[in-house]
Amino acid sequence: MFNTAPQRGAFTFLNKTELAKLKLRALRSGAWFKELRRIDRALIDLTITVTRCNVRSVALARNLLTIIKKLGGILECSYSQVARKVGLPIAQGISVLAQKWGNASASQWSSDPSFVIFLGVLRINEPKAFKLWFPTNIARALHM
Repeated sequence: MFNTAPQRGAFTFLNKTELAKLKLRALRSGAWFKELRRIDRALIDLTITVTRCNVRSVALARNLLTIIKKLGGILECSYSQVARKVGLPIAQGISVLAQKWGNASASQWSSDPSFVIFLGVLRINEPKAFKLWFPTNIARALHM
């Protein structure tokens, strides 16, 4: 009635170590408690505890995939994506300012992904005292 041989190999990506890695990433990002209900967290914890290696149950795999999809969108927001989002307005402002000062090649700065990520990382990691000072002076310099 049930063919168990294909099921054993069907869910090899849902193994104990991969679920533990997913849980660790979710805990580090803060999504474990914010985005998952208690029952979802319990299901992953029990699966990690009880499973020897791979998940073989189709019903358990469906439920785990639903939970993984919930976490998928949240965990995709990596550090470099945040750095791009933060660094792009700064790069555009610096580019405009440098163009006003006569640098013709500055128009390409805001489209350079390395420069944008560099500025974003600098902005994310700088102390709070500088964060209060920097945007107002850029805005003041742009309106010269």
